[in-house]
Amino acid sequence: MTTWYDRHVLPWALDWVCGLPMVGQQRQKIVPLAQGRVLEVGIGTGLNLPYYDKTRVQHITGLDPALELHPRARQRIAAAGLPVELVGLSAEKIPRPDASFDTVLVTYTLCSIPDPLAALREMRRVLVPGGALLFCEHGRAPDAGVARWQDRLQPLWGHLAGGCHLNRDIPALLDAAGFACPTLHAGYLGHPRVATFNFRGVARQREDIAPIKS
Repeated sequence: MTTWYDRHVLPWALDWVCGLPMVGQQRQKIVPLAQGRVLEVGIGTGLNLPYYDKTRVQHITGLDPALELHPRARQRIAAAGLPVELVGLSAEKIPRPDASFDTVLVTYTLCSIPDPLAALREMRRVLVPGGALLFCEHGRAPDAGVARWQDRLQPLWGHLAGGCHLNRDIPALLDAAGFACPTLHAGYLGHPRVATFNFRGVARQREDIAPIKS
């Protein structure tokens, strides 16, 4: 059951935090690479929409179970002039056939999905062979002192931030789900360091793992 905080405060807070300039700069580096039939996992309030290259995108399916975020997303869809279908479901079970998308985009979302490994395996399933998983996520810092504070703060942070996890190991999750990422950009975006270690890259299905079938 959602609370008053979940319905009225959290959507505004997430929109503000995820719309900070340092975050927008990361979106600008990854979102324009999307092409063809695109699945955006965790579309939220639509903060990625201004960064899509309209000449490269055929259609966008925006997946997000947080229905309270959809009204703001619809406003941004209208402003962007992009063909977007909103689907109010989580990514652990994507309601699309195998090999349905040329691109999967996930930005600042793996931190809050209850089962990120299951979701990534679903993303791999719905990607066409050779398709791209574009990602930009915050996660576990490599510095031991920062990582310890991430673990200490996690219980309170998760409660206040809609289930967000500070300490998820994004590269390890991608590997476990069967993705290869030869080029990974990682580093702190700013402060506080416990919340700003960022991973960005393009991942593809690993050839040594058989495709996942529904």
